[in-house]
Amino acid sequence: MDAEVVLQEEDMEGSWTLLSWLASFVMVFGGALPYVPQYQEIQKSSNTEGFSTRVCLVLLIANILRIFFWIGKQFELTLLLQSVVMILTMFAMLHLCCTVQNANRVSTKQHRLSDLNLHYFWKWSAFEDYLLFCFGFTVVCAVITLLLLDSVVFVETLGSLAVMFEAMLGVPQLLQNFHNRSTKGMSSKKPRQQQTNAKPTASN
Repeated sequence: MDAEVVLQEEDMEGSWTLLSWLASFVMVFGGALPYVPQYQEIQKSSNTEGFSTRVCLVLLIANILRIFFWIGKQFELTLLLQSVVMILTMFAMLHLCCTVQNANRVSTKQHRLSDLNLHYFWKWSAFEDYLLFCFGFTVVCAVITLLLLDSVVFVETLGSLAVMFEAMLGVPQLLQNFHNRSTKGMSSKKPRQQQTNAKPTASN
């Protein structure tokens, strides 16, 4: 009888472990999945006008800040992995947009980060410029975090900024739609915010 009880407990424990892994998997990749239809739509139409690349800017900044917040105040590893996946997803979207825009460009003039022209900020022609900007932003954040890591106020500010940028996710797309006077080019499955809008809490 005792052996049966032990087996039942082991089965239940195994089931809960499996469910926990599945939930973690959904949390890690769930935030990026809504961008798959948008990626396919851009590939199919060879048109990026319906998608605002500034959505990528907002999510890149939010998730980079969230990673540095994790360094200062560790929370669930699942949410950290979620940020990494979202960053990679945004880079994939930017790479596709750059490829499509360069293929459709009539003018031979290109806009680069090195031009230091604010009018064309985040409208660069080369994908490498987006990588360079994010690398520079990450280095600056790393240096500041290293200097102020012991400051509770600074660490909490990082988390608040990450949440603030994430909450602004819909603004760039809204402005893009208003500018185009249309939602043409957008996927019918609207991109949504990541699984958690609240600032992650530290684990014990």
